[in-house]
Amino acid sequence: MGTDRERPDLAIEVVVTSGGIDKLEAYKRLPIPEVWFWENSRLSLYALRQQAYEEIASSQLVPELDIGLLVRCVNMPSHVEAIKEFKRAIVLNTTNRNLAIN
Repeated sequence: MGTDRERPDLAIEVVVTSGGIDKLEAYKRLPIPEVWFWENSRLSLYALRQQAYEEIASSQLVPELDIGLLVRCVNMPSHVEAIKEFKRAIVLNTTNRNLAIN
């Protein structure tokens, strides 16, 4: 993840019409290392490997991001509660990680 780049390292697309995964071909031409699609309350992640995208379970660019937590929070009806839940989980995960190190 660089700051001075021509192309992004990550593309996130919210799919409201058909054609989400078909767009991987366009992203491949750029080439963008990781592409996420949000469609029907679900997040699908793809990483560019060799000459094709492969679906992945977690981000290679942001490996510490809990994708399940992100999806759960995005799907919450209250944005305020979603932000609180996300922050709570981050603090808890950071605390647990620090305890494990010590």
